[in-house]
Amino acid sequence: MGFTATKKIGNAVKRNRAKRRLRALFHEFSPSLKDGTYIFVAKQSINEVTHQKLKNDFKKILNRLNTIKKEPND
Repeated sequence: MGFTATKKIGNAVKRNRAKRRLRALFHEFSPSLKDGTYIFVAKQSINEVTHQKLKNDFKKILNRLNTIKKEPND
């Protein structure tokens, strides 16, 4: 897994915050993810959105990429 934030995000403090937010979401979803290589790139608006909006977008992307394991009951 990899997390990156370019200088377009802002100074080092803002870039590090963006990566911490991505890592926290990845940690939250990791038990339900399929094995694989994951690379996350922070976009400029990441530090301006709420945690819930970011979480919803994160989940939507993971579903679109079909990376969430299917439960046996599904």
